[in-house]
Amino acid sequence: MAKVKPFRGIRPPKQMVTQVASRPYDVLNSEEARAEAEGNEKSLYHIIKPEIDFAPGTDEHHPDVYKKAVENFKAFQTNGWLVQDNKEHYYIYAQTMNGRTQYGIVVAANVADYMEGRIKKHELTRRDKEEDRMKHVRINNANIEPVFFAFPDNEPLEEIIRKVTAGEPEYDFVAPDGFGHHFWVIDDNDTIAAITAEFDKIPYLYIADGHHRSAAAALVGNEKALANPAHKGDEEYNYFLAVAFPASHLNIIDYNRVVKDLNGLSSDEFLKRLEKDFVVELKGTEIYAPADLHNFALYLGGNWYSLIAREGTYDDKDPIGVLDVTISSDLILRDIIGITDLRSDKRIDFVGGIRGLGELKRRVDSGEMAFALALYPVSMEQLMNIADTGNIMPPKTTWFEPKLRSGLVIHSLE
Repeated sequence: MAKVKPFRGIRPPKQMVTQVASRPYDVLNSEEARAEAEGNEKSLYHIIKPEIDFAPGTDEHHPDVYKKAVENFKAFQTNGWLVQDNKEHYYIYAQTMNGRTQYGIVVAANVADYMEGRIKKHELTRRDKEEDRMKHVRINNANIEPVFFAFPDNEPLEEIIRKVTAGEPEYDFVAPDGFGHHFWVIDDNDTIAAITAEFDKIPYLYIADGHHRSAAAALVGNEKALANPAHKGDEEYNYFLAVAFPASHLNIIDYNRVVKDLNGLSSDEFLKRLEKDFVVELKGTEIYAPADLHNFALYLGGNWYSLIAREGTYDDKDPIGVLDVTISSDLILRDIIGITDLRSDKRIDFVGGIRGLGELKRRVDSGEMAFALALYPVSMEQLMNIADTGNIMPPKTTWFEPKLRSGLVIHSLE
């Protein structure tokens, strides 16, 4: 069962939250972080992207950069820009996008649950990315940024969310990207105990976003346990920072593909090849979005096309084979275009659905790309089914939006 606990969060005073809070470390590069933090000494980027305090072009993995993260984290606490709560709390964190709000519970999740598979994953991780985040957790002795979890819907926890969020939030602001962020501190001991007890009935938690952060946090916690001869299991390093959302609150959006060439084919030859496995229908110049599972939108030569996978080209009983990302990767990208490794092939790029299908059109019309492929988004049910069956999703399958804002609360391992 999922073991979670409340914790003494380290967080900004109310009046400073908009200056401290930032986008996650992995959604922007060093120069974008430098620009966003310009003139703001309180920006969390000084801790999560500390290379911005060095000359442009400095290697973000240099030992001095990691040391700067620690120096800045300590300075933020000394200056009162981050302050630790005097008791253990759970927190509610809600996000609003396009008039829709999703509510998550901020918890300290259990390292053993991750190591033993009760926190389930659906993506492969890269060792270099894990190592980078492990160094960051290790050297700061804290989880500065949260992981994004989902859990099966649970009515008692929904009731707690409703009750808590009827009160005044501690933080309530709209970020520069237009998304709303709302944050409540749960102070009532009975409510805290009820949350712990309710999560203890939930068999599994699911990583929605943040596989590298989860792996790094759990591996550092495990390292600390192995290095401590007096280890008992209740130490703070046995836990890491997560925001857990009921699955029905979450909305996975599409994750689309743009490809540089047609592998030597003309447009007509490419369309002809597609007809073997798809019903191809010309839709014209107006943007066309996939209407359902196994329906794809192709943009080629100034026109949009509907592609519907023919019966027999996929297996609805196979949790991976049923995915549109598998169908398109196998039947279009591999068999026709010759792209076999989505992670490394330079002929393909990926565009999160948050940018809209107009971005696909722009990149093809500019001549940078030969065609674009828009996919129908994966469902939370599919994601959880894949994790439950021990399968791994193909690369670049899910895109969650809005992203969690970093800096609203930090978990110390001390």
